[in-house]
Amino acid sequence: MVKYIKPIKIGQGGRRKSRSGRSRTPGEYAQENTFPSMELHDMELHDRQLDSDLQSNLQQLMRILDDCSDVVYREFAPAGDGHPGLALVFVDGLVDKTLVSDQIMHSLMLDAPLVRPGDQFTGDGAFKMIRERLLPYQQMMETGNLGRVIDAVLAGETVLLVDGCARALINDVKGWEMRSITESQTEIVIRGPREAFVESIRVNTSLLRRKIKNPNLKIEALKLGRVTKTDLAVAYIKGIANEKLVAEIKERLSRIEIDAILETGYIEELIEDSPRSPFPTVGHTERPDKAAAQLLEGRAAVLVDGTPHVLTVPFLFIESLQFPEDYYERWVVSSAVRLLRLVFLMVSLVLPSFYVAVVTFHHELLPTPLLLSLAAQREAIPYPAVFEVLIMELSFEVLREAGVRLPRQVGQAVSIVGALVVGLAAVQAGLVAAATVIIVALTGIASFTTYYSTGFAIRFLRFPLLVLAGSLGLYGLLCGLLALLIHLASLRSFGVPYLSPAAPFHPGEQKDMAIRVPWWAMLYRPRLAGTANPRRETAGLEPAPPPPGQNGPTGDEQ
Repeated sequence: MVKYIKPIKIGQGGRRKSRSGRSRTPGEYAQENTFPSMELHDMELHDRQLDSDLQSNLQQLMRILDDCSDVVYREFAPAGDGHPGLALVFVDGLVDKTLVSDQIMHSLMLDAPLVRPGDQFTGDGAFKMIRERLLPYQQMMETGNLGRVIDAVLAGETVLLVDGCARALINDVKGWEMRSITESQTEIVIRGPREAFVESIRVNTSLLRRKIKNPNLKIEALKLGRVTKTDLAVAYIKGIANEKLVAEIKERLSRIEIDAILETGYIEELIEDSPRSPFPTVGHTERPDKAAAQLLEGRAAVLVDGTPHVLTVPFLFIESLQFPEDYYERWVVSSAVRLLRLVFLMVSLVLPSFYVAVVTFHHELLPTPLLLSLAAQREAIPYPAVFEVLIMELSFEVLREAGVRLPRQVGQAVSIVGALVVGLAAVQAGLVAAATVIIVALTGIASFTTYYSTGFAIRFLRFPLLVLAGSLGLYGLLCGLLALLIHLASLRSFGVPYLSPAAPFHPGEQKDMAIRVPWWAMLYRPRLAGTANPRRETAGLEPAPPPPGQNGPTGDEQ
């Protein structure tokens, strides 16, 4: 058994060439491409420490957060002495006001005067008393760094400053408005869980934890984006995921130097192996059950705050034909449906080009009645077949894009009614043949049976194949398909061959490829980049009826 697939390579930049020809390390490259003003500001903040004087600290915060009307500064006079000795700083709208009011402000304003006789409520003594006795909130940390204080305030945490102490208490009381957990709108199944990821990274990690209740599920946090400082998390199962794969993901993420990360698409384009290929080499999903299944197969996931889409790597081409419902229905039905998807994948890619090649160059391939019917339809058409199909394909793409961008109620009407009206009008006007409308419609419907990102690539590649078929016939179509196959065979996803396990061919890996064998027959995990724990289940789990007479009466006894 292959333990690790060797080429986990740095896709687009382990070392880069300088103008002088000398290779540069990722750190040198990042240093040459920084934004000086932003970088200098951040460095100054993180090098600056808090002062022991409360008013001096507040003035620094107000100067840095100038013109930020949503930042709240709340000063307190503890122990009834009339002198403000505490200050609470937070951003309105990012914190849970109930927690701030009931657990923090209540304790500081009402419980602080009830300190024991002899205790001094100033300086380090007050700071220690607040941390250990007054604040009941469980997630708390302290810092003396001004930059860390600014980051905490802008991240939705409260910062408590104490007069006479050069440290601050940070309380995690995030509580902004968020979308509730609902059903996925892009990965709909008939049988299976209905919940989908949301825009909050902490909710998403909890959804994964609910699926995999194991301490080996590791979720490592980091931040990316100089301006946005977006929270990210890398999730994997220790002991199942390849350590080299996890290290490679972290290394590629650490190379990213950008001002903003607003969606996983930013990350996808910056860590994939083949950025110029139309095919996706990084998967994404909205479903926690699918992400959990990927982790259990040895993959890793990247979660980004602010988006419900979770990246999974490595991503293989065969996953374009696999959906979560395949593993919830009976294996015979799932295998048949998966084979149907494979057929329709080829239909969506090849059918228009094959039609153009046959109609234009290879009439002998058609039965005589069909040939006469097509000839009668095309008798009054003024355009060649390739131009006719291109017009209809472009019209269909316009209708599909309009249906996606418009509101849902209007978009469905535009997609259906528009296709019917345009197709019927084009046939009656003699611009296209009726057979062409049927071919384009079948192709469009077939393209919806595959993974969404792969469907984009198929739609894009139909047009060059059409041109080749219209120019050289079946010879041109076969040349285009051969070039496409060579391209797919050359792709890698984090070092794993994109067409694996078909190329290179692994007989033992065919149990979950074009077909799915029963669960009791899938004893081992996919190899992917290798796993230290290949065994998935115990052998001998195939169910069988009980022997006669052991579990109730047999038919004869009845």
